[in-house]
Amino acid sequence: MTNSPGFALFETAIGVCGVVWSERGVAGVELPQAREGPARARLTRRFPRAAEAPPPPKVRSAIRGMQALLAGEPTDLTGVVLDLKGATDFERKVYDIARAIPPGETLTYGEIASRLGAPGAAREVGRALGANPTPIVVPCHRVLGSGGKVGGFSAPGGVATKARMLSIEGARTSDAPLLFANLPITVRPA
Repeated sequence: MTNSPGFALFETAIGVCGVVWSERGVAGVELPQAREGPARARLTRRFPRAAEAPPPPKVRSAIRGMQALLAGEPTDLTGVVLDLKGATDFERKVYDIARAIPPGETLTYGEIASRLGAPGAAREVGRALGANPTPIVVPCHRVLGSGGKVGGFSAPGGVATKARMLSIEGARTSDAPLLFANLPITVRPA
C-alpha cells in the first residue's frame, strides 16, 4: 500500500465501481454506477484527499474479487485487509459479522444484533451498515429487514441495487421467487 490515499475505478458486470486505499488497507468502495463520471464524482466527494493512481497488488486482488462476485462467482472477500480507522468498535463488530455471511446467504439486522449479544439493537445495526465505507467487501447488501424484507440501501440505485446484487448471488429475500432472476446479466469486459 502507499502512504497517501489512492483510488481507482473499475468495470464490473453491473457498472463502474471504485476503490480507495491507504497504507493500512482498503478504506472505501463505491458501488456500481452506470458511468465513470458519476462514480468518480461520488468517490472524490467521499474521499477528497485520495488521488487517482494505479492500485497496488493487494488492491488489484481485491478488485478482481469484487469483479468476480458481481459477475455471479461466489467469491470470498474476507481476506481483503480493510482500513476502518473511522469506525466505532460497535461498527467494526457489525462489519465482522456481515463479512462472515457467505455469498447467496443473508442475515437480518435483528440476527446480527443477537449475535452481538444486543438483542433489540437492530436499528443500531442498520445505522452501522448505513455508515459502511466498504460495501461489497463488507457485504451490507446481504443484511435484510425482518421477514426477509430488502429494506433500505443508501447506495446509488437504492433498493434496486441491493436486490440486483442479491439476485446475482442467488440469495432469496423471502419465500418469494428470486428477484430479477429472469433478467440477463450483461458482462462488460474488465
